Amino acid sequence: MTETFEAIRFTADAVVATTDGYVLLIERGWDPHKGQWALPGGHVDVGETSRRAAARELGEEAGVYAAPDELSQVGTWDAPGRDPRGRYVTVAYHLLVISGTPVEAGDDAVTARWWPLTHLPPLAFDHAEIIAAALARTED
Repeated sequence: MTETFEAIRFTADAVVATTDGYVLLIERGWDPHKGQWALPGGHVDVGETSRRAAARELGEEAGVYAAPDELSQVGTWDAPGRDPRGRYVTVAYHLLVISGTPVEAGDDAVTARWWPLTHLPPLAFDHAEIIAAALARTED
């Protein structure tokens, strides 16, 4: 019998919302989904937890700095096909900040900005689903 192994990459994403109904998105600087809006996030580095990776990526891509323990876990997204590069599993975290928190694009983000939750642009990957899950948890 032949065994097949699938390479799985581990990522973390941050859903950062304001107290007055905005969410932080970054414009992706490269493929996949170059030019589309997405949550700040990226690969979990060797020896790093997903929570620490989410906090690090948030600072690198959007200039928003939070301690890892300030982030609340929302869930895990692992559907095959969620990323055109191959099998990616992400753990998403939520952070609530005050309105007017400054953002500044960096790393692989072209732009970082606050979007009203009522008028989100089309989002890369399954990030609309992740945002909805994060907001549902905060309403409970």
